[in-house]
Amino acid sequence: MKAFHIVLVEPEIPPNTGNIARTCAATGTTLHLVKPLGFEVSDRTLKRAGLDYWPLVNLKLHESLDAFLRAYAGNPMYFVTTKGRRAYTETDCEEGAMFLFGKETAGLDETLLQENADRTLRIPMLPDERLRSLNLANSVAIILYEALRRRGFPDFR
Repeated sequence: MKAFHIVLVEPEIPPNTGNIARTCAATGTTLHLVKPLGFEVSDRTLKRAGLDYWPLVNLKLHESLDAFLRAYAGNPMYFVTTKGRRAYTETDCEEGAMFLFGKETAGLDETLLQENADRTLRIPMLPDERLRSLNLANSVAIILYEALRRRGFPDFR
């Protein structure tokens, strides 16, 4: 099976990214970080959250979202947003799919979401205006493990 990819566009909170790195290491998932980052890759809290898993992470850094999109044009991409057209459970993502998540405070760019509306996914939540979104690390885990579950957790014990 081709590995999935998690793409964090302009992540801001080091512990979230560290936790996501751990999840990626445990699942053989490539982690892409798209600049600008709200922290340095050498940040102590980032490293602490990722524990000693960092050597196991297939990490790719990208200078900008445009550079990332050009480099991976043609790859299956899904854009995770609270405004997604479909629940994440309503799609069977292709092997090797790339799941893009926006920064914690603003999400993904509206233009990007409009241009890719048919490939937007959401995690259902209660309809309460006070609830904006789930934590980024939790959202990544939910989406990634559902995609892996649908593939039967190949090579997992």
